[in-house]
Amino acid sequence: MAARMTPRTRQLIVSLIVACAMFMQNLDSTIIATALPTIARAIDESPLRLNVAITCYLLSLAVFVPISGWTADRFGARRVFTAAIIVFTLGSIGCGFSQALWMLVIARIVQGMGGAMMVPVGRLVLLRTVPKSELVRAMSYVSIPALIGPVMGPPLGGFIVTYFSWRWIFFINIPIGLIGVLLVNLFVENIREATVRPFDLRGFVLTGIGLASIAFGFEVGGRGAMPWPIAAGLLAAGALCLFAYVRHAKRVDHPIIDLALMRIPTYAAATIGGFLFRMGMGALPFLMPLMLQVGFGLDALSSGLITFASAIGALSNKLFVGPIIRTFGFRRVLIGNTLVSGVFLFGYSLFRPTTAHAVIFLALLAGGFFRSLQMTSINTLSYADVPGAMLSRATSLTSMAQQLSQSVGVGTGALLLYAMLAMHGSTVSSAADFSFALAVVSVLPMLSVPFFLRMSPDAGAEVSGRPVPKPSRP
Repeated sequence: MAARMTPRTRQLIVSLIVACAMFMQNLDSTIIATALPTIARAIDESPLRLNVAITCYLLSLAVFVPISGWTADRFGARRVFTAAIIVFTLGSIGCGFSQALWMLVIARIVQGMGGAMMVPVGRLVLLRTVPKSELVRAMSYVSIPALIGPVMGPPLGGFIVTYFSWRWIFFINIPIGLIGVLLVNLFVENIREATVRPFDLRGFVLTGIGLASIAFGFEVGGRGAMPWPIAAGLLAAGALCLFAYVRHAKRVDHPIIDLALMRIPTYAAATIGGFLFRMGMGALPFLMPLMLQVGFGLDALSSGLITFASAIGALSNKLFVGPIIRTFGFRRVLIGNTLVSGVFLFGYSLFRPTTAHAVIFLALLAGGFFRSLQMTSINTLSYADVPGAMLSRATSLTSMAQQLSQSVGVGTGALLLYAMLAMHGSTVSSAADFSFALAVVSVLPMLSVPFFLRMSPDAGAEVSGRPVPKPSRP
């Protein structure tokens, strides 16, 4: 069947397969938060102790993301992508059948191992299947999960635990995983590198400890699960490990995370600028539902129906993202759209309990459109000039940066809320506290503008399809 398909149809199917796998991982990482109290009652644990199920998942992601590129080169992208889906699905089954906290923690670690491979290797499959001229279209589909997963997770989790068993939060991954494995083996080629670089064990240990410490530090600090001095110690230990890794990477020929990628101007701009942009935007799925529920007094379902506007906005731009980038080029889009997205994020800080729900819905809808445009542009530009032999290393570094930026974004939002609570000596955040936090995090995306300004006007022209002006003759 795959042999009779046109190349464009096959590319579209591969894009959707990768997008669905990423959606499963993104949705699962947020859906459990809503169900924690119900799961805690079912296995006779406190919700606070059960929070370790979330942190262990994030730790597992952080540890195993760096080796995803090497694994794909060694065993083949299709084989590793298939294995990642199977491992993630088995972890989901284990979570659904868990009868005690230790069982749930082990199953979540297994899930994290699968998720750590699924996202970067899935992106690698896409890059090796789709020509650069079609990359914008393909990335527009792959950018959807990162935007709508965090938005859909809380309301879907609330719906499942209200009307069904909490175990179905994990069991819904079973049919998705089975279909994913079938489609991957039908339509994805097992492309692998002819020469596999040696495995960098020391680099793996340093990045694993460093990333896990930073992710865990922001997670426990942001949720108040541990005192901030302990969280700060974790962050400091993580930073030291990553600093040690940078020095290590300069001395070895084949580092697990190849920092030589940062010498590619478009990749460096997209990675650093994208990190700063995602820091601000990553706090939004954390702050907005809390603002609507805690600050404005809405129930979880009403809050979920309003915040779902962001997902609708993200989906609505798929027909426009290609022509926009082709018309204006990556540089103009990234600069202008950063400012627009930052203004929308600041505008959300002006919401009040008396603000009409229709106004909030429309503002989130429009903001979702522009955030999706920015995510697609950043994700596509990241690989515009990366040589084929370095693609696996690029997907690992990009996934690592994205994971860190989201953790930092949520941690920053939580830290701002705790700071406001300490200032007015309260135990419950008010609407004004959320407004302050949103206003502050709206500044973070703006910090990416200088990195986009350094880009050449024709950066990523081969990918965008924008004509490159010929130099004038003297």
